[in-house]
Amino acid sequence: MEIILLERIEKLGQMGDVVKVKPGYARNFLLPQGKALRANKANLERFETEKTQREADNLTLRSEAEAEAGRMDKLAVSMVRAASEMGQLFGSVTSRDIADAVTEAGFTISRTQVVMEKAIKTLGLHDTRVRLHPEVSVTVTVNVARSLDEAKTQLETGVAVTGMIDDDDDMDDGYEAATEAPAEEALAEKTPAEEAAAEEAPAEEAASEDGEES
Repeated sequence: MEIILLERIEKLGQMGDVVKVKPGYARNFLLPQGKALRANKANLERFETEKTQREADNLTLRSEAEAEAGRMDKLAVSMVRAASEMGQLFGSVTSRDIADAVTEAGFTISRTQVVMEKAIKTLGLHDTRVRLHPEVSVTVTVNVARSLDEAKTQLETGVAVTGMIDDDDDMDDGYEAATEAPAEEALAEKTPAEEAAAEEAPAEEAASEDGEES
């Protein structure tokens, strides 16, 4: 099916372009959302008549979106979720979850503006694109952790906090203690010959001092 784009559509074209798309995509999304018109003579004439006004309106909306993107720069939203020691979530973070979190942070968006190929299913920092306008997007950091304290640590270090990291640290500490202990014990123990030599040393030193005094 041929359509006339009424706004820029990613991977399709710019406003005013006549492009071919699958009928289902046009009927179920582009046409009902007001993003396109069927490419026929009447609609082509209609678009040419409205083109100047549509371009002016688009410019205004794009400027507003760019201003909003500036305010959202470096925005990070935290999500507290249960997860395994390997960092796998017991569930997932969806576009709706992200839209709700961004809205709570003071920037009203809908889930359709969150661009995700798949849901988030692991702890850590996830850069997620939010489309504010067909020509303006901003990246939001989605910080998924098991607690707000861990979320703060992840944001500061840039590394996901998982149980496995803590367990490894404990194992390393135990290993170091176990390897150091025998060495210390070896230094503390003395052979019978060493003990006898140690007992004779004070007597020899005393005899030497008597000889010096005489």
